[in-house]
Amino acid sequence: MLVAAAALAVVLLNRSGDDEGGTKASGGEVFLQNASATGPDPFTRSTARTDGGSAPSASLPPRTASAVTEVSGSTPGLYGGTKSVSSCDVEQQVRYLSAQPAKNTAFASVIGIPPAGVPDYLRSLTPLQLRVDTRVTNHGFRDGAATSYQAVLQAGTAVMVDGRGVPRVRCACGNPLSAAVPQKAPRTTGTPWQGYSSQQVVVVAPSVTVVNVFVVYDPQDDGWFTRRHGDTGGQDRPAPPPTASPSTSPSSSTSSPPPSSPVPCVTVTGTETPTPRGGITPSPCPSTLSPSASTSSPESPSDSSSPPDSSSPPDSSSSAPASSSSAPSAPSSGSSGPDTGAPESPAELTSQSP
Repeated sequence: MLVAAAALAVVLLNRSGDDEGGTKASGGEVFLQNASATGPDPFTRSTARTDGGSAPSASLPPRTASAVTEVSGSTPGLYGGTKSVSSCDVEQQVRYLSAQPAKNTAFASVIGIPPAGVPDYLRSLTPLQLRVDTRVTNHGFRDGAATSYQAVLQAGTAVMVDGRGVPRVRCACGNPLSAAVPQKAPRTTGTPWQGYSSQQVVVVAPSVTVVNVFVVYDPQDDGWFTRRHGDTGGQDRPAPPPTASPSTSPSSSTSSPPPSSPVPCVTVTGTETPTPRGGITPSPCPSTLSPSASTSSPESPSDSSSPPDSSSPPDSSSSAPASSSSAPSAPSSGSSGPDTGAPESPAELTSQSP
């Protein structure tokens, strides 16, 4: 099993040209969703656990005012949680949907799977907490069918994450999630939470390889642990913190602490030295999965209006080729079946000002 580079940061820039393939919406709304609020048109009652702390936000690299950062779902420290505690009650989510066939069918239509496959799909996901305000397409349930709207989920939101590290279910409402839809100059709806900045919103991109182990920050003890893909906390193990580097944010005059600064690593061979990027030399990725390896893997107010219908795991983040995983990733809404594992193309997303 090979260790792959765990992080990817891609800046998505606006273009002034025509819509591409009819996927880019002009204008529109983006709803700000508090971490604990149910929000409009929920699929189910909340299954989010409330006995864990909210992981502090991870710091991000600077970007231009007209760009949104895309981060790989395999990035160590992208997600938080409490060791040995699931951020969502997966079995309760299964029971809620199984008891309501219409909602179960609508949920399955968003994911692109047969209704009978929903329980297994939910159990294939990993319950975690967002550590960064994250842009998604949220899907509600209204008048017997699934709706869709663009949303920013607050850091601290409990979500279920697929095998590529992408949020697929929001646990406070049971809503399925899919990739954000690009919009030109959208307006935000809802009250911004303390610390909200459109310049700190990210899109989580599917990892190029299956994430077998997530490296997670635990705010309860200010430490780190690993959580296996599809596990609800029973196999969590302590982990060393990902390598940190000084923050390059213009608004920060001091280095960010390790728990809030997930940093990518690079794969090197022999005595090769990593090439500096942006004035910072990244750390080399570990060459084995041994726990004793000397290097580590890098590291909400309610909406103001209703939306439109529209064995011990290793101590480092590891990935495996898509063919090694049996748990499919969920495709975006409207697809004909589960994600085949191919990475999605970067979307063009406009930053929103509150």
